[in-house]
Amino acid sequence: MTAEMLILVLLIVTALGFDFTNGFHDTGNAMATSIATGALKPKVAVGLSAILNLVGAFLSVEVAATITKDVLKIQQTDGGAKGALVEGLDANKALIIIFAGLIGAILWNLFTWLFGLPSSSSHALFGGLIGSGLAAIGTTGINWHGIFGKIIVPALFAPLIACIVAAVGTLLIYAITNGMSEIKKERGFRRGQIASASLVSLAHGTGDAQKTMGVIALALIATGHLDAASVAHGLPFWVVLACASAIALGTWLGGWRIIRTLGKGLVEIKAPQGMAAEASSAAIILTSSVAGMALSTTHVATGSILGSGLGKKDADVRWAVAGRMGVAWLTTLPAAALVGALCFWIAHLIGGAPGAVVIFLILAALSGYMYWRAQQQKVDHSNVNAEWEEGAEAVSAPTSTPTTPQA
Repeated sequence: MTAEMLILVLLIVTALGFDFTNGFHDTGNAMATSIATGALKPKVAVGLSAILNLVGAFLSVEVAATITKDVLKIQQTDGGAKGALVEGLDANKALIIIFAGLIGAILWNLFTWLFGLPSSSSHALFGGLIGSGLAAIGTTGINWHGIFGKIIVPALFAPLIACIVAAVGTLLIYAITNGMSEIKKERGFRRGQIASASLVSLAHGTGDAQKTMGVIALALIATGHLDAASVAHGLPFWVVLACASAIALGTWLGGWRIIRTLGKGLVEIKAPQGMAAEASSAAIILTSSVAGMALSTTHVATGSILGSGLGKKDADVRWAVAGRMGVAWLTTLPAAALVGALCFWIAHLIGGAPGAVVIFLILAALSGYMYWRAQQQKVDHSNVNAEWEEGAEAVSAPTSTPTTPQA
């Protein structure tokens, strides 16, 4: 096996690992409110979400096409050399850039998961790629126009729009159902909540699974295994299947620490609020996927849940928790970029396949440590709905409090 092929294999394995973390990190975006209100039992919720993520991954490639051309500039985009790697870049170096970026994204995902913070997997990926790209090529290697138009602008406006839409939806729901008994209201909206949460899961599959498809496509283009012009018309079936399976598996295992923060930590949520939040998230995420915008489903879902709290009179919104999330959002892109850059420098300093193997081992060691750390104070389906203690983080969540979610 050549050094190039070994790096490509390690990169694809790592890309699927990122997709897996993306799945369990973002399960809460779709299912946290349904679990918190008892509309679905925890394991049923993550199982349903996994199936719909799997289906959604086959529905579009618009976001994948965005990843291949709107983040890094590693290919000539015009002239007679269109499609060739830019000057000074060979296939091995291009692969290391993408590989290091993925490592930055995975480590940041695991770090925020450990503390139960619902940060953006999308921004972690973009940050990792930008950091490794800057370290390898400099500012000319980054597609700043594409990042601003399809990543930064949506990141600024998506949570705000989601918050407003969900707040208005919640206000309308409570106004329309005023006078209805609480029991009837909860029962009816739980059914609606299941439908809208399912739609969010489907939308998440169409958007987030494609991001890893785009990364693998970028690596295949760099090594000459895929024509860049063909991406807009579809990707090899094995790429779609592998990415769909990885994100579905991660979703099925459930990122319980994130689910707990979104479902219990941000707002004490009722079924009408849950339905308003999920419906708002689904509408925004599906619209962005069709437009090819690599939107953060975490930002949208969190904005919607906050809006559902603001739209309900006397609702208790925990702004301290929201503030910690805001800090995580602001630091995601630069932190992942820093790790991506460090990994590129380490791999480049060692050189060739040994460099790629070393940063892969670093990823495995740090991932293993964070998993072990999480197991010391475990959050899972049995305690995900335990009462929220103000100021508590997921790493210190109770481990034995039983929960009896309603069917």
